[in-house]
Amino acid sequence: MNEKPHIHETHPAIVKRLRRADGHLRSIIEMIEAGRPCIDIAQQLHAVEKAVAQAKKTLIQDHLDHCLEDVVGPLPRDQRRTIDEFKAITKYL
Repeated sequence: MNEKPHIHETHPAIVKRLRRADGHLRSIIEMIEAGRPCIDIAQQLHAVEKAVAQAKKTLIQDHLDHCLEDVVGPLPRDQRRTIDEFKAITKYL
């Protein structure tokens, strides 16, 4: 499979966020192994979950803003409304 790289402007920021989450996750494992209080561990797990969820949301929004636009192309205003509504509602995922 020889597909060209599919890189968007937001990808470096997403990678940075995921690397930070990876570091937090590693520290959470160390916290568990060290017997740290559950409240501290839960707080850090929450932070990792939020970071991963935000990375996913950014990736999906970026995909919709660029890839969907490339496929759909320019549309008259009345046809454009459905696409715009679809993009808007995905922000609630």
